[in-house]
Amino acid sequence: MTSNQHGRCNGLHRRELLQTGAAALSGLTLADFLRADERSTLDPAYRKRSIVNVWLAGGASHLDTFDMKPDAPAEIRGVFQPIATRTPGVQICEHLPRLAERLDRMVLIRSLMGTVDSHDGAMCATGYPPGSLKNLGGRPNIGSVVAKFQGPTNGNVPTAVAMLSAYNPSEQAYFRSAGFLGPAFDCYMPDSAEGRANLLTRNITPERRSLLSQLDTLRRDVDARGNMAAMDTYAERAFQFVTSREFAHALDITREPPEVRSRYCADLGNSPVSKIKLGLQNARFLMARRLIECGARCVNLTWEEGGERRWDTHRDNFNALKYELLPSFDIGLSAFFDDLETRGMLEDVLVLVWGEFGRTPRINKDAGRDHYAPAASALLFGGGLKVGQVIGSTNRYGEHPSNRPIHYQQLFATLYRHLGLDPAMRILDRTMNLLEHTETIRELVV
Repeated sequence: MTSNQHGRCNGLHRRELLQTGAAALSGLTLADFLRADERSTLDPAYRKRSIVNVWLAGGASHLDTFDMKPDAPAEIRGVFQPIATRTPGVQICEHLPRLAERLDRMVLIRSLMGTVDSHDGAMCATGYPPGSLKNLGGRPNIGSVVAKFQGPTNGNVPTAVAMLSAYNPSEQAYFRSAGFLGPAFDCYMPDSAEGRANLLTRNITPERRSLLSQLDTLRRDVDARGNMAAMDTYAERAFQFVTSREFAHALDITREPPEVRSRYCADLGNSPVSKIKLGLQNARFLMARRLIECGARCVNLTWEEGGERRWDTHRDNFNALKYELLPSFDIGLSAFFDDLETRGMLEDVLVLVWGEFGRTPRINKDAGRDHYAPAASALLFGGGLKVGQVIGSTNRYGEHPSNRPIHYQQLFATLYRHLGLDPAMRILDRTMNLLEHTETIRELVV
């Protein structure tokens, strides 16, 4: 059969399109991915449950956000003032007013411990330090674990999605990689540079803007020829996935009403201190909601305004937070919370917001704060949690937990329980537990 008989889509054979699929899977086709998912089962009781894992890349300062120390010396407390929240007796940073208004429906954890001094996202993606089980391929991120042991809720939408920034990809690879589970369970990575995503791998060269309409034509053509029935079952599912209007629409946030998009303020103009564009990361919150609505079970999401600034504020910590990080983060995360609440999704969607470590209590000579592993904070909402509470505390200078220390892996245990997975389950040919710290956070369970 000639190339013309096969037909081409902007330089791609139809057969090549099926082989390419819709995910960057390290050389594997989407059909391979779907074969792997087919071996998974999902308890119907947990079919609607999902998580959004938000990584504040670079490590946000706990003392300047959720665990302020207003009575400490100036070189510890910094220049920001605390403000009251809707949770009685609880204060957070003055530059997070929208989150303060919603804190009675959220949970703060102020006593995180057990992390390491490394910018790699490993602790927030897998619960383990970078390099753990490297000789076996590394630890899998939480989304890949879900894809392996539960699988999809909707054949048109990937089980796990990773929306990562282009800055220092090696640090963020942990949020995509399935590690020793194998690349068939890697998270799907959409290209969301313009708030949309294409449905092909990154190494495809034809013009992508016209591809979606061509996929519609391809679907009609194949259906008319009756060839769908002759395809391998998994290849047919892959075809349905790559041509799914549902998935394409989920990735297209321009389909949202303008009044919804405006709440996320995805364009706040330029920073007065560095001229970077602000608010662009907030589109990811909106896309995460749309993906979850369509059936994704885990979305790993990096939030680092401006890319290179991130939350790694060794220098000029307070200007970076005041003008570039906290205001747009406050707007975007609050809009995401409101969106989930308005749509009745908070019971089933559990959102976790955290960084790989905290920052030094003592301000350095460059008006910054350095890496600090002994203490950190996290914010959670949704998932049917017991909200309106603060769990744990640090000592008077924010140096280490003084009450109810919570290990990073305990948050993973809580996420896995929400999804219907046993954090003590045996994996890797039943030779080891999924987590070492398998106790869920009892204060959160209704």
